[in-house]
Amino acid sequence: MYICIMYSSELIKGTLKTIVLNLLKDNTKMYGYEITQKVKDMTSNKIQITEGALYPTLHALEKHGDVITEKVYLGKRVRKYYILTDQGKKTVADRVNELADFMQTMRFLLDLDSKVQNV
Repeated sequence: MYICIMYSSELIKGTLKTIVLNLLKDNTKMYGYEITQKVKDMTSNKIQITEGALYPTLHALEKHGDVITEKVYLGKRVRKYYILTDQGKKTVADRVNELADFMQTMRFLLDLDSKVQNV
């Protein structure tokens, strides 16, 4: 499902929608392979998302109304681009804020600030 060099698949699974929504916010429209490569490049190969993980996520976001698709014909091939809707723009803001708050809570809960200072 997920190929992840550094992080557990559970961590990636819990954040995949947020990652995809944020990429679409920053890049207007993207197609699936482009999303996987962007994540791979931005994380220096620490996170590699497979098609088997990405496309169900994109379909769920589309079903929920956070993204729409646009088909572009390239000769005999069709490329499906994913575009954030107005609802998706609100969703991404909410999810990013929620994730940021969660990460701060985890830092506190795991006492990471004092552990980093003592290393």
